[in-house]
Amino acid sequence: MHQYRTPLRLAPSLPRLRIFLAVPLALAASIASAQLDPSAFPLDSVGYLNEELPRMEAAIAARDRSFFQGAMARTVQFSERWGFKAQANPDLAKYPMCTDAVMDYVVVGMCKLNPSGDVCEPGLAPRFEANVQRCREVAARK
Repeated sequence: MHQYRTPLRLAPSLPRLRIFLAVPLALAASIASAQLDPSAFPLDSVGYLNEELPRMEAAIAARDRSFFQGAMARTVQFSERWGFKAQANPDLAKYPMCTDAVMDYVVVGMCKLNPSGDVCEPGLAPRFEANVQRCREVAARK
């Protein structure tokens, strides 16, 4: 009794399969990001920061440096969804306080753990807090 097996030459290779699966996902992601309303960005940024900041403060209190690896990944995902990390999204130019707050949040947290770090400049934390506050104000008006 012979079992049916797909000849090796007909089976899709793993790299081809990954490409085949990645193309629809990339297309869906680009369509989704193209449909985001720029005026919703401040509110989404504030929601993101409101969720992340308490988690960051808990990680700082616990001296948990590993938290920041995941925080950076989440920040990159958020910025890619809105298109302000990998490429410039001109529709977000009127919300620099929000883009700056999102991008600085991980660095500020790391500087709270290690204030003598290379990127820890004295004005960073106050500038971050001011940007978060201005972003919240803009989001409240939307």
